[in-house]
Amino acid sequence: MTKLTAERLGVAYGDLDIVSGLNLDIPEGKVTTIIGPNGCGKSTILKTISRLLDAKTGAVYLDGKAIHKTSTKEIAKKMAILPQTPEAPSGLNVIELVSYGRFPHQNGFGRLSKKDKEIVQTAMEVTGLVPFAKRPIDELSGGQRQRVWIAMALAQETDLLLLDEPTTYLDMAHQLEVLKLLQQLNEKEGRTIVMVIHDLNHAARFADYMIALKNGNIVKEGTPSEVMTSEVLRDAFNIDAEIVMSPRNGRPICLTYDLIGENETVSKEQSVGAL
Repeated sequence: MTKLTAERLGVAYGDLDIVSGLNLDIPEGKVTTIIGPNGCGKSTILKTISRLLDAKTGAVYLDGKAIHKTSTKEIAKKMAILPQTPEAPSGLNVIELVSYGRFPHQNGFGRLSKKDKEIVQTAMEVTGLVPFAKRPIDELSGGQRQRVWIAMALAQETDLLLLDEPTTYLDMAHQLEVLKLLQQLNEKEGRTIVMVIHDLNHAARFADYMIALKNGNIVKEGTPSEVMTSEVLRDAFNIDAEIVMSPRNGRPICLTYDLIGENETVSKEQSVGAL
């Protein structure tokens, strides 16, 4: 099992510090979701722990080795990263893009071996893409495209999969389709999944572990029941949220919410109107 940690991590864009002194320990073999308001550093942290961005201070460790001192090919054998809006080279079909996932494992001229082809086939079967093997990527729906990217990541055969807002631009049904697929990959294959997700209810429903961020710092981390609380959401998002337990899965859900102070203002106006 691949272990991912960060110690005293600092990240900046030019002179602007986004993250400072962050310690992070991703649970192995679990689904971890990262939540927080826009601009809090969610995507920045994900990009840094996957080595898409350089750290200003501190270090990220993959199986005890500093990730920024490890070769790209070695990292790609252990960790796959799906950015927020991935773009495929023009003209590729489904099986061609999924086959890209085998590149870290290839030598020489990069031809697919029999084993490579079997792994690609398995990745497509798991994601339900076999009927679309020869379909051009440009002709797929948003949900289908997302499954292709996930299949490519699976073809890398990594224990660790990082995704930045994998449900962006998808409708409700396709969001659930993608999230349930990731959940199955965790449960059946033991893969460690780390996702940045905007939808709080999805984040709590599909996570074993949650991390709430604000201004590049961890407000709270733990189980969904520990993180998805009115107090934590007040601190992280500045909202007054009503949290209840879902009758379907027993997970906490945000039933409704207001901006902090909004309820008090309404109550005062109603009181004045009653005089």
